[in-house]
Amino acid sequence: MSTTIGKKIGELRRERGFTQEELAERLSVSPQAVSKWENDLSCPDIMLLPALGDLFGVSVDALLSRERAPDVQLLPPDRKRSFDTLVLRICVNSSEGDKVRVNLPMPLVKIGIEMGLSLSQVSGSVKLPDIDLAQVLALVERGLIGKLVEIESSDGDTVEIVVD
Repeated sequence: MSTTIGKKIGELRRERGFTQEELAERLSVSPQAVSKWENDLSCPDIMLLPALGDLFGVSVDALLSRERAPDVQLLPPDRKRSFDTLVLRICVNSSEGDKVRVNLPMPLVKIGIEMGLSLSQVSGSVKLPDIDLAQVLALVERGLIGKLVEIESSDGDTVEIVVD
């Protein structure tokens, strides 16, 4: 299915729990500009694309691609990306409005796991379900990338774990 950059921005913004106003403030643009992007009336300035990608945890290529990438991909050995270039992104939105964004290089995650690091130590005070980082690491080492975990609690808290 083909999609536009405006539709992707809107979808990613909602997935990450941002309002148009919050996104506009983070990018130093007007909320009207964000609305125009999402309605395909205009496009963001090219200089904003890296910042948009960073906020949403996606590459500029993913923003500009007309095809929606599958949430999870198992890459064959010949297409597997170098483990040293992968990043673990954890996004937590609590029902009280707290937002936690953590971006960790996978080699650092591996060292942390070897030292006994748990996800609750990474996320701060926001309560997270018992997600086994060692299992996430094992999946990534086998070539799995994308949105590996997506949880929404009955309280309205959301957790996403993405590797890209």
